[in-house]
Amino acid sequence: MEPSPTPDSPSPPFRLSPLAQAFVLHFGEMGSRWGINRTVGQIYAMLFLADGPRHAEQIAEALSLSRGSVSMGLKELASWNLVQLRHLPGDRRDYYETPRDVWAIFRTLVEERKKREIDPTLTTLRGLMIEPATDPADRFAQERMAAMHEQIELLTDWYAEMQRLDNERLLQLLRLGSRVVKALEFKDRMLGRGKGQGLKEIDDGRD
Repeated sequence: MEPSPTPDSPSPPFRLSPLAQAFVLHFGEMGSRWGINRTVGQIYAMLFLADGPRHAEQIAEALSLSRGSVSMGLKELASWNLVQLRHLPGDRRDYYETPRDVWAIFRTLVEERKKREIDPTLTTLRGLMIEPATDPADRFAQERMAAMHEQIELLTDWYAEMQRLDNERLLQLLRLGSRVVKALEFKDRMLGRGKGQGLKEIDDGRD
């Protein structure tokens, strides 16, 4: 880890290794495909790889970005709860870092996307479903909306259950995933059911 700067000395130049540069560039490209600004993705990737908190000047220097772009990117990441603000003794600058726990990052990202994308969709669907249906086309549309609402709620209920698990239990569950599916498929073959029928019966049993 680089030595902490003192108030009377500037920060040492910060450079990314070729390996880190490759990761940062790739993450920026992928982020733009996920609906995240490329610059924001690069800032996050750099902080994720960093072995300690970094201030805005270091980020701007390492990524060849303007201070304004870095400031906006950090604000965006803070709004997603994906960076944490830190202060060092004797240094008035703001330092930033990502959570060290990868699972915490994953949980935060999923929760934020749910709040921004899934919850508003559910609210809109509920409102449209209770509107008076004055003709067959509207009634058909509401039936389709109800089916979509049911599937999204099923996923959000599953997500809420997963959020209650600690990291160790969640990892165990993920590792069991393929084995559970294979066990259900084997049971279906033994009982002469069609592929996926057993899973459908499980869902029907919840109604």
